[in-house]
Amino acid sequence: MIKDILSQSEVKMKKTMETITREFGEVRTGRAQPSLIEEMHVEYYGSPTTIRHVAAVSSPDPRMVVIQPWDVNAIVDIERAIMGSKLGINPSNDGKVIRLSFPQLSAERREEMIKVVKDMAEKGRVALRSIRRDANDRVQKSEKDSSVSEDDSKKAQDAVQKITDKYIKEIDLMLEKKSKDLKEV
Repeated sequence: MIKDILSQSEVKMKKTMETITREFGEVRTGRAQPSLIEEMHVEYYGSPTTIRHVAAVSSPDPRMVVIQPWDVNAIVDIERAIMGSKLGINPSNDGKVIRLSFPQLSAERREEMIKVVKDMAEKGRVALRSIRRDANDRVQKSEKDSSVSEDDSKKAQDAVQKITDKYIKEIDLMLEKKSKDLKEV
């Protein structure tokens, strides 16, 4: 029972980390990278599809990303998704290809982006702590039901805390790296 609680908590925390990693990737650092938009979802024929599944994405130079949809009809949908994102970039197209020009980040914009990243990191930490709290509540409930001893309950809560600490440390490292990237550009 304790192993189930621990493994379920770890799975939930891994999913939270995947989400945070994806969100961090969407925040641009001034360099044009295809990864900024590849995972962005487009409403393609009524179903959400990632851009990389409907188009070829490349970066011919450090300030530009080029998106070449396999279906020309998807251009409008891709443009709509990009304009609705956190990128703050207006796409331009010639009917066949979408171009995204990334301007140099100003000092104020960099500071704004650092605040956004810090906020994302804090939301991630809160999500991890919530998973920890739920796991600890389940362990304590098992202890009250007498299906788990007090010692096992303490050990399980310590294990949940260690898992939580590990993922919070990962978030802190990601935040540090992203903040450094934003300051350097």
